[in-house]
Amino acid sequence: MSELKNDRFLKALLREPVDRTPVWMMRQAGRYLPEYRERREQAGSFMDLCKNAEFACDVTLQPLERFELDAAILFSDILTIPDAMGLGLYFITGEGPKFEKTIRTAKDVDAINVIDGEKDLGYVMNAVRTIRKELNGRVPLIGFSGSPWTLATYMIEGGSTREFRHIKEFMLTQPEAMHELLDKLADSVISYLNAQILAGAQAVQIFDTWGGVLSGPLYQEFSLNYMKKITAGLLRENEGRRVPVIMFTKGGGQWLPDMAAAGADCLGLDWSTDIGMARQLVGDQVSLQGNMDPSMLFAKPDRIRQEVAYILERFGKGNGHVFNLGHGISQFADPEHAKVFVDAVHELSEPYHK
Repeated sequence: MSELKNDRFLKALLREPVDRTPVWMMRQAGRYLPEYRERREQAGSFMDLCKNAEFACDVTLQPLERFELDAAILFSDILTIPDAMGLGLYFITGEGPKFEKTIRTAKDVDAINVIDGEKDLGYVMNAVRTIRKELNGRVPLIGFSGSPWTLATYMIEGGSTREFRHIKEFMLTQPEAMHELLDKLADSVISYLNAQILAGAQAVQIFDTWGGVLSGPLYQEFSLNYMKKITAGLLRENEGRRVPVIMFTKGGGQWLPDMAAAGADCLGLDWSTDIGMARQLVGDQVSLQGNMDPSMLFAKPDRIRQEVAYILERFGKGNGHVFNLGHGISQFADPEHAKVFVDAVHELSEPYHK
């Protein structure tokens, strides 16, 4: 593997000194880029794009050609694991992901098996290996997975939801089956992320998109406990280097001290949490990633720069900040505004590292 030319991102995750704050964007390879839309059309479908290693590599690298980003993130989807479990993932334009089969009973849970990351999701590992080769040490590659709770939400609801009725009913009326499902998912995520690491991912992120819909005790029991299990089961060193783990619970700002003790190296923040307050709460236990509101990219360039300056000031001087949006970039964002954002982070952060 090529020597890493820019390791600013990995250093910041481990709270090591850097010359400026590294930046990347969640969903940075996506529909806001015209070149992505063109490649997606060529592929035929979203899943065909994911399963073609050359196409997945191409779209992973597209944002790096436009912006001075400090990391690439594997182009894939969080729902690859339920798909590999036989639930039949498909996408309807404008409606998002759907499953042919749903999990609604203990019998349904018994019928699914823990997946083997390399064997059952080999196309993802092929993409990781292809991307690492093409990156040639330019920036680190991030691998990722959905959290067990988030994956279970889609599996039980059968797709996206605003009510969370079926999963909350399942959790409250069939807690044993719920725990069995989450356990199988945690074991699957461990296998999946470890396979990504061995294939070349240099950091990994756990996306707990729906953890914030739970109350505190239920979050601990049904989401955080399983992310703890994952962090304990991951390979934390590969290619002679530490492999940092980022844990991101959207809507989880009120649980930061508990999350900081869960074994990850970095906590992702959404835009509803003040990063200065978050830093006070977690101290130097973990680094922090975030957390500009993605809708700020609809603002004029001067306002974007102002917001970047504010977040940098709130975090303050010192190590352990990876700049990012508080969630994925909007498909309606102007790529030129994304460039203003990335450039502003690099330009305005230098004084905080002297």
